[in-house]
Amino acid sequence: MNFELPQLEYAYDALEPAIDARTMEIHHTKHHAAYVAKLNAALEGRHDYSDTSLGELLISVDTLPDEIRIAVRNNGGGHYNHSLFWKIMAPNAGGDPSGAMKEEIEKSFDSFVKFKEQIANAALNRFGSGWAWLVVDADRHLKVTSTPNQDCPLMHGETPILGLDVWEHAYYLKYQNRRNEYVEAWWNVVNWGQVEENYKKALHRT
Repeated sequence: MNFELPQLEYAYDALEPAIDARTMEIHHTKHHAAYVAKLNAALEGRHDYSDTSLGELLISVDTLPDEIRIAVRNNGGGHYNHSLFWKIMAPNAGGDPSGAMKEEIEKSFDSFVKFKEQIANAALNRFGSGWAWLVVDADRHLKVTSTPNQDCPLMHGETPILGLDVWEHAYYLKYQNRRNEYVEAWWNVVNWGQVEENYKKALHRT
């Protein structure tokens, strides 16, 4: 088993002005790369997990052996979370969702505006480092939630389809302590087509 750092589908400066190029480069090549390296190191020689996917490791993280559990939780979670994060952003994106995603959000949260408010609240009220999420729960319903550190919703029986990274390394170079400005700007780069694709896949898994 050897996990790899995924290549971005856009240049580091492609999400400006919402997210600056230097932040993207450091975030991807330093932080995400470190999670991948540490995850591979933790699983080196563990042939009993050679056919286990990252998602399966995270779903069963609480039953993993003591010697690898924390490393998989932190670094496996970091790898999974960031891999999703990069894909649900894109240049020339943002705006409102359409199609099935729009319908499901309005059905679940009354309106897109109220949905954005819930995500913002989850992001801004997350003390310290963590994530705000849109997930599909075990009952196949959409739900907004938040996790600390690099915990992933898969650890709680939920499938993430959109995630907002609120670790300081995701925004501090440009926004410093103004997390609220980062959250507001981030909506301009959300790739709703990818979110809808994630949603459809999640329905098949739940």
